[in-house]
Amino acid sequence: MKIKFTKMQGCGNDYIYVNCMEETIANPCEVSRYISDRHFGIGSDGLILICPSDTADFKMSMYNADGSEGKMCGNGIRCVAKYVYEHGLTDKEQISIETKSGIKYLDLTVEDGNVCVVKVDMGAPVLKPEEIPVVADKEMDTFINQPACIGGREYNITCVSMGNPHAVVFVEDTKNFDIHKYGPLFEASPLFPDSVNTEFVQVISRGEINMRVWERGSGETLACGTGTCASVVACVLNGKTDEEVTVHLLGGDLFIKYDRKKGTVFMTGPAVTVFDGEIEING
Repeated sequence: MKIKFTKMQGCGNDYIYVNCMEETIANPCEVSRYISDRHFGIGSDGLILICPSDTADFKMSMYNADGSEGKMCGNGIRCVAKYVYEHGLTDKEQISIETKSGIKYLDLTVEDGNVCVVKVDMGAPVLKPEEIPVVADKEMDTFINQPACIGGREYNITCVSMGNPHAVVFVEDTKNFDIHKYGPLFEASPLFPDSVNTEFVQVISRGEINMRVWERGSGETLACGTGTCASVVACVLNGKTDEEVTVHLLGGDLFIKYDRKKGTVFMTGPAVTVFDGEIEING
């Protein structure tokens, strides 16, 4: 079976996109594992399906490189917006996309018919431990700057869900932090019943941070949209930054605004098409 696809990336967070108005993927978990392999497949952080929706303009379903299904991808949803506009599936510059973490609303910046920047209303951060989820004492309303032992080492952790669970840890130097040693320990920790994405954050100023991320099911990626939002929420809640922050990632920069009055987070960043192709899938 041959499948037409488009490879796209947002700040280096790359996925394979399939238009499911035209293509059929019967086993997306297996397909994601196969195509994500950077030696034997196409090479990506996972698979994103663009589907029709009964409640929004479009629906996004995303799968990690290990085949597990995710609820939301901030970099991925920006690329979905670029795809549907540039492939003529919509002519609107404000669209809604259904995800497993709810409907997201996006504003597209279009230049000469091409979408160059997308702003996403990522919704309200979830801070209740049982909803993230993170194991916590029953009387705790939030899990902010809480001490926890991961892999025999003590950390102060702030937990936030932006549709996906995130653990944010502040470090002195992200460049030299051994994320490949410590990231898997967070991912496998019993503290997180559904596993977790972990952001290691270095605060540069009130409006600027560095961030590296270890994503559950994918390992270290060049960027994570929901993780970037969670990191800025954690920075604000811990008094480390203002509400508008430029986040430097390995794959580029994202601009995040945590509007505490409105109770929502806005993410603005690029979306880039890498190439189109067709691949043979067995089975």
